[in-house]
Amino acid sequence: MAGRNEDSLNLGLLGNQGTEYSFEYDPNVLETFDNQHPNRDYFVKFNCPEFTTLCPKTRQPDFATIYISYIPDVKMVESKSLKLYLFSFRNHGDFHEDSVNTIMNDLIELMDPRYIEVWGKFTPRGGISIDPYCNYGKPGTKYEQIADHRLMNHDLYPEKIDNR
Repeated sequence: MAGRNEDSLNLGLLGNQGTEYSFEYDPNVLETFDNQHPNRDYFVKFNCPEFTTLCPKTRQPDFATIYISYIPDVKMVESKSLKLYLFSFRNHGDFHEDSVNTIMNDLIELMDPRYIEVWGKFTPRGGISIDPYCNYGKPGTKYEQIADHRLMNHDLYPEKIDNR
């Protein structure tokens, strides 16, 4: 995809003091670097507590913490580019479920990870919070089985809600 940097020696955003923020959804800002440990399975987890997007119907802001966990294969997402990408949802209108799936789909296309999951914990609106979860494991591998297992068991322990 144009604009995506897959050369681990040429990260355009990391350390750039003139960073521009896009207020419109922009997956092209995402950059990768090479996984230095491709022979090992390990999780990388991002906690993103300042995610905002807009309700597509009311245009009111929605706020969430987005959790992204993945097992990398060859490529990994660079964290500053991920921050700018998530910021680009600020004026984008999508339902909570769509936002979480869009994030996961874009990261799959970018990195082709072995496994990935994205969980959005949205603050309540109208007295209801919505916490969509999605995941993916490479088809035909043990990661597909891991995805099935984690999907069926991801929320077995109800959380104590303290108004977030």
